[in-house]
Amino acid sequence: MFQVDWWLVAVVIILIAGFVAFVIFRVIRTYKRPATTGKEDLKGKTALVNDQLSPEGTVVYQGEIWNAISKSGPVASGEEVTITDLEGLKLSVIKKAKE
Repeated sequence: MFQVDWWLVAVVIILIAGFVAFVIFRVIRTYKRPATTGKEDLKGKTALVNDQLSPEGTVVYQGEIWNAISKSGPVASGEEVTITDLEGLKLSVIKKAKE
């Protein structure tokens, strides 16, 4: 009669349980990470003013030209601003604080 050793069954069960636990851990960790694209990724990033914001104009962020509106008054061309929000395809920005 054919018989399987108990230690072989135990090793296989432990390996399968370890693999399942690893997969569950990675899935949970992926869901907890912050968004890296879209509206959430833009907030808090720095952009460069392309055309003066008084209060509307354009800014350059990662090589892309965006329409923007300044929430902190006029901002001259060449100055840095911080992105606070995205409304449609228009960025809301504030003048970057001097460090």
